[in-house]
Amino acid sequence: MAQLCNGEFVARAENLLIFGLPGVGKTHFAAAVGHQLVQAGHSVLFTPTFHLVNELLRAKRDLLLERELRRLDTYEVLILDDIGYVQQSRDEMEVLFTLLAERYERRSVIITSNLVFSQWDQIFKDPMTTAAAIDRVVHHSIIVEFGKEIPSHRAQQAAQRIKQETQLDFFSACGVQLGLAPAALHTLPPHGHF
Repeated sequence: MAQLCNGEFVARAENLLIFGLPGVGKTHFAAAVGHQLVQAGHSVLFTPTFHLVNELLRAKRDLLLERELRRLDTYEVLILDDIGYVQQSRDEMEVLFTLLAERYERRSVIITSNLVFSQWDQIFKDPMTTAAAIDRVVHHSIIVEFGKEIPSHRAQQAAQRIKQETQLDFFSACGVQLGLAPAALHTLPPHGHF
Protein backbone atom coordinates (compact mmCIF):
# COMPACT_ATOMS: atom_id res chain seq x y z
CA MET A 1 0.00 0.00 0.00
CA ALA A 2 2.83 2.41 0.80
CA GLN A 3 4.22 1.83 -2.70
CA LEU A 4 0.89 3.00 -4.13
CA CYS A 5 0.49 6.07 -1.96
CA ASN A 6 4.03 7.41 -2.27
CA GLY A 7 3.98 7.13 -6.06
CA GLU A 8 6.87 4.72 -6.62
CA PHE A 9 4.84 3.02 -9.36
CA VAL A 10 4.28 6.39 -11.07
CA ALA A 11 8.03 7.02 -11.29
CA ARG A 12 8.32 3.68 -13.11
CA ALA A 13 5.31 4.44 -15.40
CA GLU A 14 3.49 1.40 -14.03
CA ASN A 15 -0.27 0.97 -13.99
CA LEU A 16 -2.63 0.12 -11.17
CA LEU A 17 -5.52 -2.16 -12.11
CA ILE A 18 -8.36 -2.54 -9.61
CA PHE A 19 -10.91 -5.30 -10.14
CA GLY A 20 -13.99 -6.35 -8.21
CA LEU A 21 -17.74 -6.68 -8.21
CA PRO A 22 -19.88 -3.52 -8.18
CA GLY A 23 -20.05 -1.72 -4.84
CA VAL A 24 -16.94 -3.17 -3.19
CA GLY A 25 -14.99 0.09 -3.09
CA LYS A 26 -12.91 0.15 -6.28
CA THR A 27 -13.71 3.77 -7.07
CA HIS A 28 -13.15 4.84 -3.47
CA PHE A 29 -9.80 3.03 -3.40
CA ALA A 30 -8.68 4.60 -6.70
CA ALA A 31 -9.74 8.06 -5.49
CA ALA A 32 -7.85 7.57 -2.21
CA VAL A 33 -4.68 6.53 -4.06
CA GLY A 34 -5.13 9.49 -6.42
CA HIS A 35 -5.53 11.85 -3.48
CA GLN A 36 -2.31 10.57 -1.90
CA LEU A 37 -0.49 10.95 -5.21
CA VAL A 38 -1.62 14.57 -5.47
CA GLN A 39 -0.44 15.13 -1.89
CA ALA A 40 2.94 13.69 -2.95
CA GLY A 41 3.15 16.23 -5.79
CA HIS A 42 1.98 14.16 -8.77
CA SER A 43 -0.46 15.45 -11.38
CA VAL A 44 -3.58 13.26 -11.48
CA LEU A 45 -6.81 13.30 -13.48
CA PHE A 46 -9.74 11.24 -12.18
CA THR A 47 -12.56 10.67 -14.66
CA PRO A 48 -15.26 8.14 -15.45
CA THR A 49 -14.02 6.26 -18.52
CA PHE A 50 -17.19 6.90 -20.52
CA HIS A 51 -16.76 10.65 -20.00
CA LEU A 52 -13.15 10.66 -21.17
CA VAL A 53 -14.02 8.48 -24.16
CA ASN A 54 -16.75 10.97 -25.13
CA GLU A 55 -14.20 13.81 -24.92
CA LEU A 56 -11.79 11.85 -27.11
CA LEU A 57 -14.56 11.13 -29.63
CA ARG A 58 -15.40 14.84 -29.84
CA ALA A 59 -11.72 15.66 -30.31
CA LYS A 60 -11.42 13.04 -33.06
CA ARG A 61 -14.53 14.38 -34.79
CA ASP A 62 -13.10 17.91 -34.64
CA LEU A 63 -9.69 16.65 -35.86
CA LEU A 64 -8.13 17.57 -32.50
CA LEU A 65 -7.38 14.09 -31.14
CA GLU A 66 -3.60 14.62 -31.12
CA ARG A 67 -4.01 17.84 -29.16
CA GLU A 68 -6.30 16.16 -26.63
CA LEU A 69 -3.87 13.26 -26.18
CA ARG A 70 -1.05 15.76 -25.57
CA ARG A 71 -3.21 17.53 -22.97
CA LEU A 72 -3.89 14.23 -21.21
CA ASP A 73 -0.19 13.43 -21.35
CA THR A 74 0.47 16.37 -19.02
CA TYR A 75 -1.03 14.22 -16.22
CA GLU A 76 1.38 11.74 -14.71
CA VAL A 77 -1.59 9.56 -13.75
CA LEU A 78 -4.98 9.08 -15.38
CA ILE A 79 -7.60 7.35 -13.26
CA LEU A 80 -10.12 5.70 -15.58
CA ASP A 81 -13.08 4.71 -13.45
CA ASP A 82 -15.38 1.88 -14.55
CA ILE A 83 -13.77 0.92 -17.86
CA GLY A 84 -16.42 -1.78 -18.29
CA TYR A 85 -19.19 0.79 -18.76
CA VAL A 86 -17.91 2.18 -22.04
CA GLN A 87 -20.71 1.93 -24.62
CA GLN A 88 -18.47 -0.26 -26.76
CA SER A 89 -18.91 1.17 -30.24
CA ARG A 90 -16.02 0.71 -32.65
CA ASP A 91 -15.13 4.42 -32.46
CA GLU A 92 -15.10 4.33 -28.66
CA MET A 93 -12.92 1.25 -28.66
CA GLU A 94 -10.46 2.89 -31.05
CA VAL A 95 -9.98 6.11 -29.07
CA LEU A 96 -9.68 4.20 -25.79
CA PHE A 97 -7.07 1.88 -27.28
CA THR A 98 -5.21 4.87 -28.76
CA LEU A 99 -5.10 6.51 -25.32
CA LEU A 100 -3.77 3.35 -23.63
CA ALA A 101 -1.20 2.79 -26.39
CA GLU A 102 0.00 6.41 -26.15
CA ARG A 103 0.59 6.13 -22.40
CA TYR A 104 2.26 2.70 -22.58
CA GLU A 105 5.61 2.69 -20.75
CA ARG A 106 5.55 6.49 -20.43
CA ARG A 107 2.71 7.44 -18.08
CA SER A 108 0.64 5.63 -15.46
CA VAL A 109 -3.00 4.66 -15.69
CA ILE A 110 -5.20 3.54 -12.82
CA ILE A 111 -8.16 1.53 -14.07
CA THR A 112 -11.16 0.28 -12.12
CA SER A 113 -13.28 -2.47 -13.62
CA ASN A 114 -15.92 -4.97 -12.70
CA LEU A 115 -14.90 -6.93 -15.81
CA VAL A 116 -11.98 -9.36 -15.54
CA PHE A 117 -9.58 -9.56 -18.48
CA SER A 118 -11.42 -12.51 -20.02
CA GLN A 119 -14.44 -10.18 -20.40
CA TRP A 120 -12.57 -7.23 -21.94
CA ASP A 121 -13.70 -8.38 -25.36
CA GLN A 122 -16.96 -6.66 -24.34
CA ILE A 123 -15.02 -3.38 -24.33
CA PHE A 124 -12.68 -3.78 -27.31
CA LYS A 125 -14.80 -6.19 -29.42
CA ASP A 126 -11.98 -7.23 -31.74
CA PRO A 127 -9.88 -10.13 -30.30
CA MET A 128 -6.58 -8.68 -31.56
CA THR A 129 -7.28 -5.24 -30.12
CA THR A 130 -8.43 -6.79 -26.83
CA ALA A 131 -5.22 -8.81 -26.56
CA ALA A 132 -3.08 -5.78 -27.45
CA ALA A 133 -4.87 -3.55 -24.91
CA ILE A 134 -4.52 -6.14 -22.14
CA ASP A 135 -0.86 -6.68 -23.03
CA ARG A 136 -0.07 -2.95 -22.79
CA VAL A 137 -2.00 -2.39 -19.59
CA VAL A 138 -0.73 -5.49 -17.76
CA HIS A 139 2.91 -5.39 -18.87
CA HIS A 140 3.97 -2.99 -16.11
CA SER A 141 1.18 -3.13 -13.58
CA ILE A 142 0.09 -3.75 -10.04
CA ILE A 143 -3.18 -5.64 -9.82
CA VAL A 144 -5.53 -5.29 -6.86
CA GLU A 145 -8.55 -7.55 -6.73
CA PHE A 146 -11.43 -6.99 -4.37
CA GLY A 147 -12.66 -10.57 -3.95
CA LYS A 148 -16.13 -11.93 -3.42
CA GLU A 149 -15.51 -11.98 0.34
CA ILE A 150 -15.78 -8.18 0.34
CA PRO A 151 -19.46 -7.30 0.53
CA SER A 152 -20.96 -4.58 -1.63
CA HIS A 153 -21.26 -1.38 0.39
CA ARG A 154 -24.25 -0.22 -1.67
CA ALA A 155 -25.97 -3.60 -1.36
CA GLN A 156 -25.52 -3.50 2.41
CA GLN A 157 -27.01 0.01 2.56
CA ALA A 158 -29.95 -1.05 0.38
CA ALA A 159 -30.59 -4.12 2.54
CA GLN A 160 -30.58 -1.96 5.68
CA ARG A 161 -32.95 0.52 4.05
CA ILE A 162 -35.31 -2.29 2.94
CA LYS A 163 -35.23 -3.78 6.45
CA GLN A 164 -36.19 -0.42 7.97
CA GLU A 165 -38.94 0.16 5.40
CA THR A 166 -40.30 -3.34 5.95
CA GLN A 167 -40.44 -2.75 9.68
CA LEU A 168 -42.23 0.56 9.14
CA ASP A 169 -44.70 -1.10 6.73
CA PHE A 170 -45.36 -3.87 9.28
CA PHE A 171 -46.10 -1.39 12.05
CA SER A 172 -48.30 0.68 9.75
CA ALA A 173 -50.23 -2.42 8.70
CA CYS A 174 -50.81 -3.22 12.39
CA GLY A 175 -52.21 0.24 13.03
CA VAL A 176 -49.18 1.47 14.91
CA GLN A 177 -48.26 5.02 14.10
CA LEU A 178 -44.75 6.29 14.42
CA GLY A 179 -44.26 8.29 17.57
CA LEU A 180 -46.79 6.35 19.65
CA ALA A 181 -45.50 4.81 22.82
CA PRO A 182 -45.17 1.03 22.89
CA ALA A 183 -47.93 1.05 25.51
CA ALA A 184 -50.36 1.69 22.65
CA LEU A 185 -49.87 -1.94 21.66
CA HIS A 186 -51.36 -3.05 24.98
CA THR A 187 -54.78 -1.73 23.95
CA LEU A 188 -55.16 -4.72 21.63
CA PRO A 189 -57.37 -7.48 23.02
CA PRO A 190 -55.57 -10.43 24.68
CA HIS A 191 -54.36 -13.20 22.39
CA GLY A 192 -57.24 -15.19 20.99
CA HIS A 193 -59.95 -12.74 22.11
CA PHE A 194 -61.23 -10.30 19.51
